[in-house]
Amino acid sequence: MLDKAPNTKFVELLDSFSKTLETGDIDAAVGFFQDDCYWRDLVAFTWNIKTLEGRDAIRDMLASQLAATKPGKFSVSYMEDPKEQDGILQGWFLFETNVARCRGHIRARNGRIYTLTTIMDELIGFEEPSGVRRPNGHPDPEPSGRTPKTWTEKRAEEDATLGYTEQPYVVIIGGGQGALALGARLRQLNVPTVIVEKNPKAGDSWRVRYKSLCLHDPVWYDHMPYIPFPPNWPVYSPKDKLGDWLEMYAKVMELNFWGSTLCKSAKFDEKTRLWNVVVEREGKEIVLKPHHLVFATGQASRAIVPKFPGHDVFKGEQQHSSQHPGPDAYVGKKTVVIGSNTSAHDITGALAELGGDVTMVQRSPTMVVNIDSLHEHATGINYSERAVAEGIDVIKADYRGDTMPYGLMGADHKPIYDKIRKLDADFYTRLQGAGFVLDWGDDETGLHMKYMRRGSGYYIDIGASQLLIDGKIKHKYGQVERLDETGVVLSDGTHLDADLVVYATGFGSMNGWVADIVDQETADKVGKVWGLGSGTTNDPGPWEGEPRNMWKPTQQEALWFQGGNLAQSRRHSLLLALQLKARLEGIPTPVYGLQPSYHKR
Repeated sequence: MLDKAPNTKFVELLDSFSKTLETGDIDAAVGFFQDDCYWRDLVAFTWNIKTLEGRDAIRDMLASQLAATKPGKFSVSYMEDPKEQDGILQGWFLFETNVARCRGHIRARNGRIYTLTTIMDELIGFEEPSGVRRPNGHPDPEPSGRTPKTWTEKRAEEDATLGYTEQPYVVIIGGGQGALALGARLRQLNVPTVIVEKNPKAGDSWRVRYKSLCLHDPVWYDHMPYIPFPPNWPVYSPKDKLGDWLEMYAKVMELNFWGSTLCKSAKFDEKTRLWNVVVEREGKEIVLKPHHLVFATGQASRAIVPKFPGHDVFKGEQQHSSQHPGPDAYVGKKTVVIGSNTSAHDITGALAELGGDVTMVQRSPTMVVNIDSLHEHATGINYSERAVAEGIDVIKADYRGDTMPYGLMGADHKPIYDKIRKLDADFYTRLQGAGFVLDWGDDETGLHMKYMRRGSGYYIDIGASQLLIDGKIKHKYGQVERLDETGVVLSDGTHLDADLVVYATGFGSMNGWVADIVDQETADKVGKVWGLGSGTTNDPGPWEGEPRNMWKPTQQEALWFQGGNLAQSRRHSLLLALQLKARLEGIPTPVYGLQPSYHKR
């Protein structure tokens, strides 16, 4: 076998392995895996987002799910040719279950599977109306012979009835990119959906942020489903430009977007298996009764505002970073920003660039990586103009990302950040010389693992670090002891005069919104949202191996969470939409490995 071409080796491995699944021979199937192995399943087998680690876990999943899944019609996919490098054979394949078309990816060493990924792509018989299935566009004939309704008339009728005389199957709370991406997927799958947003227009959740805000992820990473950004779009989107794009997106994708609508309460009715969702729209209370409720309120939306001693005696202004409008009104004032992650850098940087007197209080080590270095050595490998030139479009890039289990991701990323740290050594020396305390994660695995574990603790440098090095942003490392009438007192006795204190202190778990809108009991039943259970800082164990409660079933029936950055919103919106569509159509969805709730907040 060693002298065979990668394609031949992969075909033989897939043929042998797939036969064990098709015949239901679980022991033989498990025998194809190494001892240290991973099977990452995205809905196809588990109706969950679940990674099985080790042979015993794989055996247990197959014993539960294989007979019901009935996988078959396996074939090699030439999305990318099978290849072999450094002893790792890998390739893509296609297959079907009894209800869905799927694809998968294998990495193998010495003829044994090291990682397996299985991904649901579409439900058989409920495919999206795209490509050869796209709608005609002409008005459908009316059986009575009356003049057929135009598209505009149909949209007006839907707007007047959905949520009033007809109930949506899904209600999404929140109107940011996560909600819009999921709403667009559900629209294409013909799942009646209403999006409830407190701001007037789609995109307002970006427009209301501080005026200097730009995305730190590049445009190739940030496309929304179905409508990619045009080729002249900026690499890093300004927040108001992105807001306009999202407003356009909601209109063009024909989403039922209820702006200026406040969700006041929600309760799951155990008898009817429906939600009772009370919203206030146009001055009136409306009760929606969906089968499923999705919280798309944003991972970074529930502000954490610490109550330091003396906060009530400070005579200046206090804001959370999410409330900060920008630097213009504060240039002639003394500002203290508590925190040292992205918002803290953006806010202090904007003030310093206008000559403001601003101090950053860093309370814990922070990872910093230059935006160009990150793009060159990490993000840009799959999401960049050079990746596009190599034939890696956003869909292929997303699939590539699906294949790496989180249990291996840290080790895969560490060499990237070791390289960046070495190449940018002079920059880091100068930053530390300014007193800034750096880290690279508890295990030095870098930014993405920090993001997935805790959603904080880093800054992608777009210029504020040089302002720190130059002393234009003042810096103090330490803990806040209290506020007094005129400023902030640190634990070492340092007094920082302030007219404005900005709390760049981050955001809490999304299940806090469940506590506010549903009740604390349900929020506790669901448990913490986000994090992998890595046991690292701010990500308590036990190990889950997938983001907690995101895009998958939770301990509360018919309650879901959608969100993340634009890339995650795009990719995972399809997986969540397929789960909801299957339930609408009465397709059995036996969930395997429902996540326990270990942490209430």
